[in-house]
Formats: sequence, C-alpha cells, structure tokens
Amino acid sequence: MHTSSVDSPPRPSAHRAAARAAGVLALCSTLLLVLVAARWSPLIDFDGDVSRTTHRWAVEERGVTQTFRILTDWVWDPWTMRILCAVVVVWLVWRRADWWTAGWLAAACALGTLVQQGLKAAVGRARPVWPDPVDTAHYAAFPSGHAMTAVVVCGLLLWLLRRHGVGRALWTTAVTVAVVSVVGVGLTRVWLGVHWTTDVVGGWLLGALTVALAVLAQLRWRPVNSPLAPTRTGDHPG
Repeated sequence: MHTSSVDSPPRPSAHRAAARAAGVLALCSTLLLVLVAARWSPLIDFDGDVSRTTHRWAVEERGVTQTFRILTDWVWDPWTMRILCAVVVVWLVWRRADWWTAGWLAAACALGTLVQQGLKAAVGRARPVWPDPVDTAHYAAFPSGHAMTAVVVCGLLLWLLRRHGVGRALWTTAVTVAVVSVVGVGLTRVWLGVHWTTDVVGGWLLGALTVALAVLAQLRWRPVNSPLAPTRTGDHPG
C-alpha cells in the first residue's frame, strides 16, 4: 500500500485555500483600485494606448464590432447573467428544497452588484470618449460591471456544480463556457471603447474576490444536513 511521505506537507483544506485566494485577490484588487484612483501615469498611458488601438480596429472592422455588440448587450449582459442566477435559485428551491444554497447564491450575486455600483460611484472614473463612438454605456467606468458580473455568476455556478459532483463532460463544458464568457465579455468592452483595460481587469479581480468570499461563507456556515454539504472524506462529493 502506498503511503505519503512524512516529510510532505498536508494538503490544505478547501477552507484554507479559499481564504488564501481571497487574501491574494483582495491585495491585488486594492492595489489596482489605488493606482486607478490616483491616476498613476504609467497605468493611464497603458490604458490609453490599448484603447486607441482597439477603437481603431472597431471602426475598421464593422462586422466584428456588430457581433461584439450583440454578445455584450444580450448574451453577456449583466442582466442576462443575473437572470441565469435567478433561474438557478428557483431551481434549487423547487427541485432540491435547498433554501440555504438558494439564499447564499442570491446574496452573493447581490453583494457583487452592490460592490460594483459602490465602487463606480466612489472612484468616478470617466469612460473613454471618442469622436466616432461605436457603442455607448452609462455610469462610471471602474470597475467593469459586465466583467465583474460574469465572473461572479460563472464562478458561483461552477462552485455549485463542483460540489454537486457532476460528470466530467458536463464539468468540462461548463468550464469552457465560463472561460469564454468571462474573457469574451472583457474583450468586447475594451473593443467597443466603453471601458479601459484596467476597468475590465478590476472587474475580474473584484468578481473573483466576491466568489472567494462567498465560498468561504459557504464552507463555514453551511448546515451539515443540506443537500450540497461537503462530505467528511474530501473537499467535494463524487
């Protein structure tokens, strides 16, 4: 029988891994927030260079631009993501009678929205302005609401799928869709000239931080007799 070496460190628990991830993400998010709020010159110059280049492409490639507008306004729109989250909440209550997980998911999504809107108001960063815009957007720029909402919803749903112990094919498909959605929505926002690159990066970081904090809460306070409660022998069932 194979035994692990006494010198090898113990495998960190899911709780500890989530806590470490939250700490790193909080540090990165805070650093970027400070640099954006302080209008750090190298960061502003980088944002400007990228935006001027992508806007030129957007004006020249009208077909790509129209496709990106459809994707960002309908497929990856924050309200589309919130509706998806709401559907899962209803399903959890109806099929599994899992009120705790349904409330946890709804609260985590709501927290992401509140953080997003609060930071937009606090930072007050202006969006890019063009003489020949290809799209328009409202509210302040930092962080990107599209990017942050996509990370929050996709991240939370992936966590639930993992805890549920879904099959490999479904898991691979879900991860692929989530990655394409998160990366794709960030690309469309910069391409369409309605966000700076660091707005999108900030949305990704803050969205991931929201997911990490939600996972911490789920691991710490979830009732042990609930349908998706962790088993005693591993970090997730199956």
